[in-house]
Amino acid sequence: MAKESVKARQRKREATVAKYADRRAALKAAGDYAGLDALPRNASPVRLKNRCQLTGRPRGYIRYFGISRVTFRDMALDGKIPGVTKASW
Repeated sequence: MAKESVKARQRKREATVAKYADRRAALKAAGDYAGLDALPRNASPVRLKNRCQLTGRPRGYIRYFGISRVTFRDMALDGKIPGVTKASW
């Protein structure tokens, strides 16, 4: 499980990206790269990292569910994800 500070930093980056999204799009369309440089670094969506919503784990992220493979497996075996069952044949 990731530290709370790492998860909080990620949430802060996500809020900053959302806050400046319209302004960034307008500056990029206008080709004003000096204006883009004036924006905060964390306003760029490139600086976001896919992390598990529950544990903050950065690796093994399943984009469709928004959680890591470890959390996915635990939740699937407990029946907490609708429509997902363990394969058997």
